[in-house]
Amino acid sequence: MSEHKLKPAPLAYQNEPFLNSPEGRILRILSEYSEPLARFRREQIQDTVVFFGSARFHSRPEAQRRLEELEKSSGPEQAAQRKKALALVEMSRYYEDARRLAFLLTQWSIQIPARRRRFVVTTGGGPGIMEAADRGAYEAGGKSIGLNINLPFEQYPNEYITPSLNFEFHYFFMRKFWFAYLAKALVIFPGGFGTLDELFEILTLAQTQKLAKKILVVIYGREYWNRVINFQALVDSATIAPEDLDLFTIVDSPEEGFEVLRDGLTKYHLGPPPKRVGEVMPEIAKTNP
Repeated sequence: MSEHKLKPAPLAYQNEPFLNSPEGRILRILSEYSEPLARFRREQIQDTVVFFGSARFHSRPEAQRRLEELEKSSGPEQAAQRKKALALVEMSRYYEDARRLAFLLTQWSIQIPARRRRFVVTTGGGPGIMEAADRGAYEAGGKSIGLNINLPFEQYPNEYITPSLNFEFHYFFMRKFWFAYLAKALVIFPGGFGTLDELFEILTLAQTQKLAKKILVVIYGREYWNRVINFQALVDSATIAPEDLDLFTIVDSPEEGFEVLRDGLTKYHLGPPPKRVGEVMPEIAKTNP
């Protein structure tokens, strides 16, 4: 018999080729559930308010700066770019409004007496409206969560996410799970395909009573959304019921949005104070079945 001895085989959970193989997919999926759950518990996050919206918007000063740079050049290609830059200057008001609303919400939520952190601002972690909301929470002195994802464009972690709550996902459906699982409210700012997808997924879950909790849905910017979606036409065509329009509220200012959120979150998710001194807040898994 040969004296040559085999080296020990790698443990399955340390075998990187296996973990990255099709057979290891279930472990990767479970990791995108278990690792965020562990961090949320460690950071004492009880629930969240999720901000959705375009990744392409800039702050007002940045949008104005980009337009001024383009105005120094000429030519047909630059003309098309200037037209886009003008539109982004106009849409930059939504960046500033998301920043303000997240500030007001966080300023209020960090004063709620609780053993866990309540109504933490959560975004997709990237630029645009996501950056604006994380920035507002940061400026109010609170934490914010960034649920980022690998994309070929647009997506990179913004600088205002709380570092310990900065996540990176591979699977869209696991990222969506964490958007919904802890959420007590969603705020939908103007956006594109991704924003529409996120809006209608939550509205569908609410309409079909698949949510075990009340999630407030606040749609921001009546002018924009009235041009993009004719909700009344859905009712008139009998494709949704009239009461389905009660699943969301449309607002037009940070102050109006904050009042809707504060009143709804207080009504549905704060309730009366504990009857016994020292009563412990439920675990995440129990409050969000």
